[in-house]
Amino acid sequence: MANQNAAPGARVRNELDESIAADHVRDMFNSIAPTYDRLNHLLSFGLDRHWWKKTARKFQTLLAKPESRVLDLCCGTGDMTAALIALRPAKGVPVVGLDFSSEMLQRARNKYASANAEWVEGDAMHLPYPDASFDLITSAFGFRNLSNYAAGLAEIFRVLKPGGQLGILEANQPDGFNGLLYNLYFHHILPAVGGLLSGHKAEYRYLPASVQRFPRPPKMLQLLSEADFARADWDGLLLGAAGIYSAQKPGN
Repeated sequence: MANQNAAPGARVRNELDESIAADHVRDMFNSIAPTYDRLNHLLSFGLDRHWWKKTARKFQTLLAKPESRVLDLCCGTGDMTAALIALRPAKGVPVVGLDFSSEMLQRARNKYASANAEWVEGDAMHLPYPDASFDLITSAFGFRNLSNYAAGLAEIFRVLKPGGQLGILEANQPDGFNGLLYNLYFHHILPAVGGLLSGHKAEYRYLPASVQRFPRPPKMLQLLSEADFARADWDGLLLGAAGIYSAQKPGN
């Protein structure tokens, strides 16, 4: 298995070309979209709902301002986006939920048809927005699927306003005894159950592999610093099995 600290980004089949790797990730999420929500809740024991809300509460002051512009990257079926909207004023600027999987995004539109949201099919690596467009950008369990993590952070930095904030809720590979328990569940039980219930065994083998490949917190904090973010921090959840990265673009 590749050294996770050396991995530039997500790979489904050890692709060398980043655009091909991104296409394969998109195809994979389109294929598992019909069972994605049910299996996420089941395999996380319902903790995903709590973590979305916890992530949103970190930015409650900013979300409370009706003029704040908010982008939820890799929004999937829209649950993190909805957690952000729940803390927004009723007549605030709509939250943008962006994803490159058309099947996932359609489910977001259906689930949250009346939400104060703008659903956009787009690529997180090439955001369709000018510089300094958003006050807050979040991503929940989607950032690790980008084909190049450093380039993804650079693109986020570009579209954040000076002083804008970033929140990334992401899975993590714990160390020590916690890591042994985590590996038993995440690398053996989860792929078996997910593959059985969804009919997509390969896709549910990719998910734990993507976490193994993703930078550990010290490396991820380094990447944030190298992307010129300030105040980078990590708040570990569930004995380090997940966590919330937060950072700020310098400026007023």
